[in-house]
Amino acid sequence: MRQSGRSVLLEMPLPDGRRADIFIVGRDGELTIVEVKSSVEDWRVDAKWPDYLDWCDLLYFAVPVEFPKELIPQDIGLIVADAYGGEILRHPTRRPVAAARRKSLLIDCARLASERLARLEDPDFVELS
Repeated sequence: MRQSGRSVLLEMPLPDGRRADIFIVGRDGELTIVEVKSSVEDWRVDAKWPDYLDWCDLLYFAVPVEFPKELIPQDIGLIVADAYGGEILRHPTRRPVAAARRKSLLIDCARLASERLARLEDPDFVELS
């Protein structure tokens, strides 16, 4: 995603209490979530993934190369990945996020990225509410 000019935040908290594995912001403000699944069992026990659709324009699953791809719904994006990189096999159906929600999420992203940078630059950084 970074190679295509998008900005990436890992472990992004969402307003509904969920946490996106990978939250991506495109140059045009497009919001993408990538949910990482390490195995079929990891996929089967995850009943929460449809909740992510409310918080992004595009939703992908990133799975290992040997993962049975037919398990991922056709309208959800599919990325296969290993220790060396990943490849998009299928793009998802775009479901535009409402403008007010997009603005709120972009502000949350900016604040989170700023706080993470502050922690790297200053080990004594204290997050303010």
